[in-house]
Amino acid sequence: MSAELKNHSYRIGTISKLAGIPVPTLRVWESRYAAFTPIKTEGQHRLYGEEDLLRATLIKQLCDEGHGISTIANLNVQALSQLHHKHRNGKTLEERPTSAQHVAMAVIGLGLARRIEAKKFALNILCDSVEVTDIFADLASAQSGPFEKPAEILLIKVNTLHEIVMRDIEVVKEINKATQVIVIYNFGRDQVAHAMRAAGMLVRREPISDYELAELIRSVLTVEANHTLREVAPSAMIPARKYSDETLARVAGISTNVLCECPKHVAEIIAQLASFEQYSQECLNKSTEDAHLHAYLTSVSGSARALFEHALEKVARHEGIEL
Repeated sequence: MSAELKNHSYRIGTISKLAGIPVPTLRVWESRYAAFTPIKTEGQHRLYGEEDLLRATLIKQLCDEGHGISTIANLNVQALSQLHHKHRNGKTLEERPTSAQHVAMAVIGLGLARRIEAKKFALNILCDSVEVTDIFADLASAQSGPFEKPAEILLIKVNTLHEIVMRDIEVVKEINKATQVIVIYNFGRDQVAHAMRAAGMLVRREPISDYELAELIRSVLTVEANHTLREVAPSAMIPARKYSDETLARVAGISTNVLCECPKHVAEIIAQLASFEQYSQECLNKSTEDAHLHAYLTSVSGSARALFEHALEKVARHEGIEL
C-alpha cells in the first residue's frame, strides 16, 4: 500500500458518520466548494484523509454557528480552528479581560485534534481556560511552523515512541518555550517513556478516553484552595519538573550551616511530591470520578512541587549550593 493510500483511509460514509454530516451534504461541499481533497483508488473509490475528517468536523461546527459554507470551505485547518474558538469564546484573545486570559495549546496530530475539537469533548474540557491556537499534522510540520503564538501546552499524538521522536518533541518544546508537554502514544519502549517523564513530560499510552484526556489537560493547571479550577492565566500553568532525583539526592547529602538542615528536607519534600505527582498521572482510572480526582491530585502535588522548587533555589542561593 502506498503512503498516500495509508494517509487516506476513510470512505465518505465513514466521514459522514464520524463528523455527523449527511453524505449528500459532503458531496456538495466537495464538488461545489472544493472543501476536501480525496484521492481515487484504482477501482475509482474516493478515499479521504485525517485532515479531511478534521475539516469536516470544524466546518460543520462553524456552519452550525452561522457561518456560510462559501466563506469557510477553503480555509485551512488552523484558520478553521481559530475561527471556531473565537466564536465559542465570544471575544478574541486581545479583547478578553486580563482576569480571564486563556492558556494557549498546540495540538500535534490530526486525529487527536479532531477529538479535541469535537463538541462532546468540548463539554468536558475547560473551554474558558484552554484555547487551541495551532494544529499540526505531525512533529515535522510543527518543527517547520510557524505557530500562531507560542504554545504553553503542547498536546502531541505519536504512533511510536523512540529516541528520535523524543528529540523531535524536545525541539518543538524549545521552539515554543512550552510550560507543559503531554504525549499520547500507541507503542514504544518503556525506557524512552521513562526518560520523557524524567524530563518533565506527561506521557500516556492509548487507549485513553476523551474524559481522561480532558482531565489530563486540566491536571497541568493550578487549583485554588476551594478545590475549584481558577480562572486560568499563563502564570497559573504548573511548570514541568526542574530537578532530577539525582540532583535532589546530591543536595540532600550536602552538609550546611542552615538550622534544621533545610536543603536536605526541602529536597526530600520535592522528591516525594514529584513521585506522587507522577503516580497520580499514571494511576488507573476506573470511572470519570477517578479521572477527575487523579487530575486534581496531580495539579495539587505539581503546584506544591513547583513552590518547593522555588524555595530550594532560595535556600541554595543562601548557602552557595550549585543546583
